[in-house]
Amino acid sequence: MPEEQSGTSTGQISLGAQISRQSRDEVTVPEHEEWELTNGFAWAFPGLNGGGMARPVIIADGFNLGPSELDKFYQGLEADFPFISTLRERGQAVVLLGFRDRTASILENAKAAREAVIRANVLRGPGGNLTVGGFSMGGLITRYALAKMESEGENHGTEMYFSYDSPHRGGFLPVAAQALTHHTVPSPFNFLRAMVDSPAAHEMLQYWYDPETEELITHPDREDFLNALGDVGWWPRRPRLIGVANGAGNGTGTVLPAGAPALDINGGAFADTTLFIQDEGDDVLVADIKRSVPAPPITTLVTTSGLTELDAAPGGTLDTYQIIATLMEPAGAAATVHFPDVCFVPSVSALDLRDPDSREHLFTPVKSINPDDSGLDEFAYADSTTPHTEIVPDLCVWLLERLQ
Repeated sequence: MPEEQSGTSTGQISLGAQISRQSRDEVTVPEHEEWELTNGFAWAFPGLNGGGMARPVIIADGFNLGPSELDKFYQGLEADFPFISTLRERGQAVVLLGFRDRTASILENAKAAREAVIRANVLRGPGGNLTVGGFSMGGLITRYALAKMESEGENHGTEMYFSYDSPHRGGFLPVAAQALTHHTVPSPFNFLRAMVDSPAAHEMLQYWYDPETEELITHPDREDFLNALGDVGWWPRRPRLIGVANGAGNGTGTVLPAGAPALDINGGAFADTTLFIQDEGDDVLVADIKRSVPAPPITTLVTTSGLTELDAAPGGTLDTYQIIATLMEPAGAAATVHFPDVCFVPSVSALDLRDPDSREHLFTPVKSINPDDSGLDEFAYADSTTPHTEIVPDLCVWLLERLQ
């Protein structure tokens, strides 16, 4: 394993893609070439049956804390469904693209994507054009990299772009969870706060809780990212653009009782704190935070106005409240999790169909929306809501049919 992949393990304390953080059966990683890139690195697997580096498929890792762990990424793409093996067996090379800091700005990590594209083009020779894309934030990184290359007159040689549950129009982290995170003490071991306060999270989140004003805002980093994306034309124009969503397309999300407690903290510095499922309306209570350490003790009531039932929206889910409960355990603060899973990447965002900013946009069945409203040329979605970036065989088969 390359040196840059070693680091502190966060276990399940992660806002990262399901595909690269879930424990899976051991899958042997075959021989591969290792590339050093600006802000990143890659593992290149030649196509089998004499394929070599022909028709390479570059697959970018998503958001998480620290450097990419490409061994876990490989496991996620092979243990439950032979995604990489299928590509290689039909003669296509596969390049897994990782980043030295997965919480760094999308604009910075796009430099690694650009270099991977250039290198793959050199190595493929006359062996067919590239396919480039990624899982979760990896889809945003590669989208921007290809569009920027086009805007600067570079030939990226890419025939197909794909994304897998990428937050093209933003993702969600419950306001209650953000507020609690900002009341915790900054430290090298506070993994959740490090992720929520990172440039990549700022760029990705549709709503960001400002601890200074206690208001929801569009983070300036997101505004800068959207401006940069607009400056390069929003999407690359030369490749065919396809994508899939882990969320359902029928307008049905996770069944959650709006306004009900999602998590109770029963001990430690945050004893008697309760986080609630997001409800719609004005002055809606989403968190009752009590903190006894450091002194003086505080009580903070966090409310929202103008939001809808974001937690229950159709989309790839994240076990956000279980993550928080796990974070509390080392400090002796037992927590009761009532509803662990909430929406993270809405279906309409993953498929670039609507801004996820209203009930009408979030809960309208995707299959009833004009597909021409999307920046993608073609897309697919899960039959029912599934965890963010979880491998869904039907979606993988759909992708593989198009990545030939």
